[in-house]
Amino acid sequence: MNAFARPKLALFLAAAFVSLAPFQLSAQETRKHAVVKVPPALEAAIAESHEALRKILNGDPSGYAALFADRDDITLGNPFGPFGKGRAEVLKALNNAATKYKDGSVVAVDRVAVYGDKKIVVLVEIEHDRAKLGASRDFSEFAARVTSVYEKVGTRWKLVHGRKSGFEQGRGPIKLGA
Repeated sequence: MNAFARPKLALFLAAAFVSLAPFQLSAQETRKHAVVKVPPALEAAIAESHEALRKILNGDPSGYAALFADRDDITLGNPFGPFGKGRAEVLKALNNAATKYKDGSVVAVDRVAVYGDKKIVVLVEIEHDRAKLGASRDFSEFAARVTSVYEKVGTRWKLVHGRKSGFEQGRGPIKLGA
């Protein structure tokens, strides 16, 4: 490599690194009190997802249905059935999940980590909820480990993947009676 090529290569690598750098979102921002700068439009989508959670805990899947991108490669995995892929299967999984809850509320949502760039973001949260599960007349408090993948579509952030792994406080996975 000649003497003129090395500076050009160094500049190219530096430019590539800068262009791939996330917009102030990284695994290092996962400390409990870290302030992560998330774009306002993404914060709005995350707030909408928390409202969608409140709705589904009351039997209404419409909030999540509106958040998912309208395309064939979206995916959803939840504790109540197999992964859904594509709009029709994701809506079916959401409708099924909504039948498992009633009279619910969101107790808290902990943001664990945010990773991404200007087009795709992965959000990791723990949702703490209270609802009647299945046919139970009694309330249960439970939590879910949640991974959400958002993609920027135009000016809005849409869900393209969601994964919830439910577990009861201190007792392992949620198990619903018949």
